Amino acid sequence: MGRTYLVEESIGQYLTELSTKVKPYVTGLLIGQCSPQRDYVIRAVRTPPKEQQQEESVGPPRLASLDEEWITTHASQVSRMLPGGLLVLGVFMIATPELAKDGQNALRKLIFSVEKSLSKRRLWKPTEEEVSDRAALQICSATKKVVCRTYDVQDPKSSAKPADWKYQSALTASWVALGCTVNVNIHIPLLATSPNHDLEKNTKNGLNRWSKQIEESVFLINGQVKDEDTELLEGQKKFRGNTQPSTQFSDVKVLTQLGHAASARSTATVQVCSGSINLRGAVKCRAYIHGNKPKVKEAIQALKRDIINTLSDRCEILFEDLILNEGPQKKNFGREYHVLPQRLFVPVAGSSVMLSDYKFGDEAAGEIQERFVEMLDQPVQAEDMHIAEDISTVDICPVTESPSDTQQAQLTKATLLLKLQQNMGLVVAAAVAVLASIFSFNYFSD
Repeated sequence: MGRTYLVEESIGQYLTELSTKVKPYVTGLLIGQCSPQRDYVIRAVRTPPKEQQQEESVGPPRLASLDEEWITTHASQVSRMLPGGLLVLGVFMIATPELAKDGQNALRKLIFSVEKSLSKRRLWKPTEEEVSDRAALQICSATKKVVCRTYDVQDPKSSAKPADWKYQSALTASWVALGCTVNVNIHIPLLATSPNHDLEKNTKNGLNRWSKQIEESVFLINGQVKDEDTELLEGQKKFRGNTQPSTQFSDVKVLTQLGHAASARSTATVQVCSGSINLRGAVKCRAYIHGNKPKVKEAIQALKRDIINTLSDRCEILFEDLILNEGPQKKNFGREYHVLPQRLFVPVAGSSVMLSDYKFGDEAAGEIQERFVEMLDQPVQAEDMHIAEDISTVDICPVTESPSDTQQAQLTKATLLLKLQQNMGLVVAAAVAVLASIFSFNYFSD
């Protein structure tokens, strides 16, 4: 028996409207949440059209002209805007009858391409019991016939399996929101052997180590430690017949272990470093979980991933901004100040779920609104954008050469400062390098 997809009723209307504009096909993403029993689809988002597509409409329509890179890039951008618990569940295609025959092959290829692109950016690994099926939804623009199949993205040789596509009103009316603020203090050494002080690569390596600490942390839900296999809402009153969006909010505290357990073996490493990166501050995190008897472990896992993703995404956005403004070939940074992106939340129409985005300080509300329309095909009112964090800046100090020295190794005396400060949940990241003598050693526990 195949999987069942419960789909927000408004998505049916959205897909119907898209089908009237098909020339000759349109693709998009399905956004929602997996669970052991069924999957929930709360948004369908068309792929943004490219300007040159209108000029390439000469000749017979062919699915071979699908821009796979454009679609996977869109999926990566959308995934940044999803809070914990939400992910890209699959892809859809609305096509004319003459393209229906090749539709499933095209969808299968897209599903695996999208998953490959998204998995490269993750600092966490899926669990063994996690659902790995992704949906391929095909709709005929003429007959409006809907065909839903799934593919196991963990199996490259996976074949199509049938799935049920069922519409339901007020799908997220009883979902639970979890929120927390996590204090961050991460020290990342920059090895002397690292070429050109590769900040992005070293930062990702440091975040990988930190993500393991988050995975091992203790989570207090409303002040209590709960068994992972118990129901999240156990002991809470349930309001039957409620079809209006209403969020049950759970406040979560994250307790990170300060060191290794007494029984664990600890080793020390000495490395020659040219500097270090310090990420300090606090991150604002949020996750959503379905209301169908969710387990504690499902909720905690969703929040863990939002904690890891939001810090990783901020660093990724920062480096992208530096490359965009300074160019990929720039090796020596002068002292500069950059405004870090603030995390903001926007409600989904008719839902208790809010989507996320990151805003640089100099971005106007209109730019954010344009991005929501382009990436999520959703108009947003300026008053509906809830900024969760205050503006902060990045201070980058250049690496300066010290006077020449004839002693062994001839290491360069350098100071590198990258300060990412955040208040009320925005990450504070700082890169500080101090080399007071010829050699700089970094001592830390694995």
